[in-house]
Amino acid sequence: MDQGGKILVVDDEERIRRLIRMYLERENYEVVEAEDGEEALELAIGDDFDLILLDLMMPGKDGIEVCQDIREKKATPIIMLTAKGEESNRVQGFEAGTDDYIVKPFSPREVVLRVKALLRRSSSTKFLQTETGARDVLVFDHLTIDNDAHRVKADGKDVSLTPKEYELLLFLAQAPDKVFDREQLLKEVWQYEFFGDLRTVDTHVKRLREKLSKVSKDAAKMIVTVWGVGYKFEVVGD
Repeated sequence: MDQGGKILVVDDEERIRRLIRMYLERENYEVVEAEDGEEALELAIGDDFDLILLDLMMPGKDGIEVCQDIREKKATPIIMLTAKGEESNRVQGFEAGTDDYIVKPFSPREVVLRVKALLRRSSSTKFLQTETGARDVLVFDHLTIDNDAHRVKADGKDVSLTPKEYELLLFLAQAPDKVFDREQLLKEVWQYEFFGDLRTVDTHVKRLREKLSKVSKDAAKMIVTVWGVGYKFEVVGD
């Protein structure tokens, strides 16, 4: 059986790490464990993981800080594990760059399903070969989205995006000049994953613009705010 991927599981409770590990290894994933934020950060930066399961509340460096530090260097998909009643912290998690969250207590099967779903979206096109036919590429004046290679270039330079940032950009770019409100974007881009604060959309748009702007201010300007409504992808002519 093919290897399912390499996953870092971070939680200060050994029983939770052991439970998650057992279910993931059944699905043929390779699992590495970390019991605190410092160890998690060292592993996440020093190695290449396909996905990170990160506990929010840990002694010392918490999940928010770890996520922020990882995002400064890598775009590895991250699922945050949170306890009930931590809604504001979950919003902080999205602002820090996490891609999804799972609320404790959780079903191990739910964890496996979320992991599979996020990995499928973030890497299913990574190794696609297009020997015949046209590639799935969107080309604009200052921006190119190669969906076969899961790659974004702004003015010819690579832009490193998290899976959710990539999905948001692709969704908007596939319908140029069409305005989407935040509820629509939550439904279409986040799907079943998140039914909550609309600020999640604003946060991801802000991060997306910031990343594009570092490479190309013209590309960043293509993500347009329609005040009182939502957002659209605007194609600017020469």
